[in-house]
Amino acid sequence: MSTIQPVIVTTDLDVLIGFYTKLFGAEEIFRVPAKGPVFYLGLRIGDTDLGLVAKKDPGTGDASRILLSIAVDDVDETLGRVEALGGSVGGDPKDMPWGQRVAHIQDPDGNAVNLTQPVPAG
Repeated sequence: MSTIQPVIVTTDLDVLIGFYTKLFGAEEIFRVPAKGPVFYLGLRIGDTDLGLVAKKDPGTGDASRILLSIAVDDVDETLGRVEALGGSVGGDPKDMPWGQRVAHIQDPDGNAVNLTQPVPAG
């Protein structure tokens, strides 16, 4: 269990479950309540937990207040699947000077997500 866990509030839980499950292989680890309409769903991606909370009116804001950075095996391959799963792509991936290949996307709710992978030392 992580000390800090990101939690996303959404009006469409099913869409985000599909996005994070199909794009990152997230697995359901916890739900409240156990039966009936879900209020909270815990997902595990790799060694990290991500919470999703269903809320009819989560509110909106002008600025993004959360950024998820998710390590993947292949940024380019993962990026190619984002739009088919309801997300959007913010541009081509770039190799950063700190040794990561990074692509900026948004999930179907508009939350910012960075896809990252290490760049082999050359």
